[in-house]
Amino acid sequence: MSSEPLLCCRGLTRRWGGIVAVNEVGLELSQGEVHAVIGTNGAGKSTLINLLSGEIAPSSGRVELLGEDISRWSQPRRARAGLGRSYQRNTIYPGFSVFENCRLAAQAQRQQPWRWWRSANACAATGEQALAAARRAGLADLLERSAGLLSHGQKRQLEIAMCLATQPRVLLLDEPLAGMGAEETERMLALLAELKDGHALLLVEHDMDAVFRIAERITVMVNGSVIASGTPDEVRSDAGVQAAYLGGH
Repeated sequence: MSSEPLLCCRGLTRRWGGIVAVNEVGLELSQGEVHAVIGTNGAGKSTLINLLSGEIAPSSGRVELLGEDISRWSQPRRARAGLGRSYQRNTIYPGFSVFENCRLAAQAQRQQPWRWWRSANACAATGEQALAAARRAGLADLLERSAGLLSHGQKRQLEIAMCLATQPRVLLLDEPLAGMGAEETERMLALLAELKDGHALLLVEHDMDAVFRIAERITVMVNGSVIASGTPDEVRSDAGVQAAYLGGH
């Protein structure tokens, strides 16, 4: 595991009027690690991911990617610098094939607007990126399948493949296990475990069994603030977490 964090934030805060959605949050993501963020609905988890990815701007605080301050960078610039993310809801192109979805993502990372006349098929690099991403996400046998015909679990795999096609160093995954059955959950957990090699992963998830199985570190949020952060055993035994989130068990 890398000693230097790939992504970190310090004092990250977002206010809307008198409402503080994220309050002075700090965390670090290291290569080879799954860092899970848990909390009840309204705890600020998705807002935190939106702040890290650049979808919304912080009211105060700092975000660093690969040691560089990216606090004021746009979301596309962060994506091109190595920050990938998935959403709670599928953001695939259902009318396109699995391969074309991945190639579109790769093209976004390798923008060449001065070659607007050039066919996408002529760019070998984006095709190679797309193919490698689909294979790593476990979709090698479904390259020509229309994305709209995939199962729910396969669509979630495709979202991750599209992230991988942009060649990120950090993956921000917002509820990747939502709506999955047991078999699909196992397949996704195996994929996430594999992706630790070469990446840092931030996982927001409500499936506590999965979180405590896959995460090396867990951060617990309540009302926008971090109340605990540590290993799964440390979080499980924390009295404040038990009272606020895990039901006192």
